[in-house]
Amino acid sequence: MSALPIGICSFSFHRLLAEGRQDIFQYILDCKELGATQLDPWNAHLAPIRSGDDVLHAGHNPDDSMHLEAQDVEYIDRVKAAADEAGLPFGCIAVDGAHIYEADPDKRAANRARAYRWLNVAQRLGAQQMRIDSGGAAELNDEELAVIVEGYRDLIDRAKPAGIQIVVENHWGPTTDPDQLLRLLDAVPGLGFLHDLHNWRPEVRDRGRRLLADRSDCLHVKTFAFDETGDDPDEKAREGLQLLKDAGYRGAWGVESVPRDGNEIDGARRTIELIRSVAGA
Repeated sequence: MSALPIGICSFSFHRLLAEGRQDIFQYILDCKELGATQLDPWNAHLAPIRSGDDVLHAGHNPDDSMHLEAQDVEYIDRVKAAADEAGLPFGCIAVDGAHIYEADPDKRAANRARAYRWLNVAQRLGAQQMRIDSGGAAELNDEELAVIVEGYRDLIDRAKPAGIQIVVENHWGPTTDPDQLLRLLDAVPGLGFLHDLHNWRPEVRDRGRRLLADRSDCLHVKTFAFDETGDDPDEKAREGLQLLKDAGYRGAWGVESVPRDGNEIDGARRTIELIRSVAGA
């Protein structure tokens, strides 16, 4: 039996990164130690870090992370060599600061340029997927949707020769509403979906999980705390995982833990244990 495919989004370690206690190379080693089968870096782990505050700001403000620029080619090649040595391929790179919609055309063009640069990084690392946010208002009007559709089509066309799937996440703005997200997915053939079990608007979380379970190409399992059964009861994490399993999910089971107690390594470990208790059964 092959190993259950598991990735850890490096946002799970954003406090370690901000404190200078982890970089991309330590992230690779930590993923290996924790039993991950692929690497799912958040782009802050691949960007020059000016201060820990920049990391924390990016983590809490994905719509305002324009300072996250890629490291140079030599650095990215060293990252790839370290991943190869660990025997871990790159799965999904989660990119903040390059979302498609901005009302200002100049800002929109700057974001597109960032997306192209991150796509080059993804190709150099041999990544399978790259997450780019849509941007836009909570309720998309036709003009915003047209801009977002064009942007994703452009990125999909550029990514396809490299074998990279462009994915949208239910992250912020319109995508946290299942109806808005389905409208977007249906408008862009080939656009994949990164399903975060937490990020739905609270009042539609359960509906979003059900509606999008069979549209999911990759996954973020959010956990904040654990009970005696190993579940996060406020998140109903086990229930969300079961929905994905029942829908026939075949992608990597991705961890994005945000432990309230601050122990990020233990949070990732316990989330992996929870995933295996459902998906590995």
